[in-house]
Amino acid sequence: MTKTIGVISDTHGLLRAEALAALRGCDAIVHAGDIGKPEVLDRLAELAPLTAIRGNVDTWATDLPDTAVLTLAGKRFYVIHNIKELDLDPRSAGFAAVISGHSHMPKSETRDGVLYLNPGSAGPRRFKLPVAVAKLCVREDGVEAELVTLGV
Repeated sequence: MTKTIGVISDTHGLLRAEALAALRGCDAIVHAGDIGKPEVLDRLAELAPLTAIRGNVDTWATDLPDTAVLTLAGKRFYVIHNIKELDLDPRSAGFAAVISGHSHMPKSETRDGVLYLNPGSAGPRRFKLPVAVAKLCVREDGVEAELVTLGV
């Protein structure tokens, strides 16, 4: 059975209609921090069960954790805003993927059997970086990421 996790980060208070459309139909959604406003989480939670963490600009979000663990379709995912603050070995801890944000640069790579995914920023455009989200396809035999550039 295949499950899909929609991944979004660095909205900075701007939740675009294109981002909502891209995430519609996902089985779960992860917001990897720098949310900006609580309304962003309310709108995302209308689409699917939501896991969200606090980013460095989310001083208002004192009830959100700095990291989170999500399990879907038998796979474990570690969520952290800034990958440079990762203080564990994801492979030995049994994680299929590490989801992060912060850099605003979309990136997906596998190292040592673990997928590292940054969906980029779905909020205000920064420099010439794309506005993007991502989807994680979770199957029994593995995890695959798709970066989705929004046409904005």
